[in-house]
Amino acid sequence: MPLPLQIPVRYTEEDAGYVSMRPVVKQTFRLNELADMVVSVTGKDATRVQQIFRNGTVVYNGYRYSWDGISAEPAEITSLLRPFPDDDPARPFHAEEAKSVLLEMGGGPQRNVVEILRSDASEKKLFGKNSPWDVLVQCARDATARYEKYSHARKADLYRITLPFENGQALLAAMLESAPRGLRYRWTTLRPPAVVIFVCPR
Repeated sequence: MPLPLQIPVRYTEEDAGYVSMRPVVKQTFRLNELADMVVSVTGKDATRVQQIFRNGTVVYNGYRYSWDGISAEPAEITSLLRPFPDDDPARPFHAEEAKSVLLEMGGGPQRNVVEILRSDASEKKLFGKNSPWDVLVQCARDATARYEKYSHARKADLYRITLPFENGQALLAAMLESAPRGLRYRWTTLRPPAVVIFVCPR
């Protein structure tokens, strides 16, 4: 039996650890829309996609989506996933094309990740020569970025730069120095990043 082209889906806000009392919303998804949402959670992993389709539930962007379980053969899942992008380590890195960066601070259980959008970091302080985004792009020019993977959740390729502590400290200081007052205030809790990941849409 072929996969259904339209799937009735129910969703509600996900309350961690609690039974949600919020109303359930119903919506019909096209097959490719449901696949796109599931792949954003699982990546291009045919086994996990097949399992989620069969279980009929997934949590995405703070909402729990559910549907009547769909049985699919491995070949059907493979065909469904074929249009989704694959990792491409040969893809050239252009820091100026990134839409955001992820700053990884700390490590182990203390690891914290903060996303900084290019649209925010491009602001300059009055009479400022460079913006914080200019500082980040210069960091990429001065270091070697390593291709990490294609993120289906972000629909972008990720490029990682690992920084020694003193370099992370200097980068954060330069970002704060170039930031306008409002942005600098929002970043007061940032710590020197150990890793900078550039998020480049494909």
